[in-house]
Amino acid sequence: MIHVNRGATSLGAFPEEEVREGLRTGRFASSDLGWREGMPSWKPLSQFPDLGAAAVAPPPPQVGAPSTITPPGAEPTAAASAPRSGLPWEHRQERGFFSAFIETLAMVLTKPGTAFSVMRTEGGLGEPLLYAIIGGGIGVIVWFIFSLALNSLGLVTPHETGFGPMLGMSVSFIVLVCRLVTVAVAPFIFGGLVHLSLMLVGGAMKTFETTFRVIAFSQGSTAPLQLVPCCGGPVAFVWCLVANCIGVARAHEIDTGRATLAVLLPVIVCCGGGLLLLFMFGGLAALQHNWSQ
Repeated sequence: MIHVNRGATSLGAFPEEEVREGLRTGRFASSDLGWREGMPSWKPLSQFPDLGAAAVAPPPPQVGAPSTITPPGAEPTAAASAPRSGLPWEHRQERGFFSAFIETLAMVLTKPGTAFSVMRTEGGLGEPLLYAIIGGGIGVIVWFIFSLALNSLGLVTPHETGFGPMLGMSVSFIVLVCRLVTVAVAPFIFGGLVHLSLMLVGGAMKTFETTFRVIAFSQGSTAPLQLVPCCGGPVAFVWCLVANCIGVARAHEIDTGRATLAVLLPVIVCCGGGLLLLFMFGGLAALQHNWSQ
């Protein structure tokens, strides 16, 4: 296992083959510092004999850097951040709209660590928001079509009056609009809450834009999982949280513990607040029932 650090931030310990692949894909930079058991000090990944061929460039000179670096447990010298090549979606002009979307979706779902290591941390909110709307809107639109089919067959609204199917279609359309608006607004709300949590735990190394991009790309990639029958919704929710935790850690270049705390804190607060309100209303209903007797 090779321990990899970027500046004063530990990226974790990885098998040699994963580090070699990371150097090829841009997840790791040749200037990132590595250490494994038996080495007297840290050194750039480009100076590892078995990794040198995979390194894309030699490390830049570190002015004033000490000759030796302490093993794991101490902070290494500062190293330059790896250049971020961008997700396929950020190159959709060259790759094609559909191909870029599918490649980004597959990359975030199967290799979130690599995806958010190459994701650009800047570049505006428009591109990730469009991706989130497309990914989240797929499930909403499929639900709307399915709802229209059920209404046309009279399986949702009765046929006693001629207004039944029309009323059902109107309600479905209103719900469609509301859900599409929710898909577009969700990255801003949850992204803001996560970034606030990052500030509280001392992990906001970059701007809100970086956090928003992570949340938007995670939402757009995991939302289509809701189309899986029965368990699609819970799977999409859980995997979205996992992608958010990994993405925040990679994008802000902080440890996974603080990133996970920042992502889960808003969820815990919201769930706790909801349970508190439920208990309060339940208690008030019970008291009212006792008084009426």
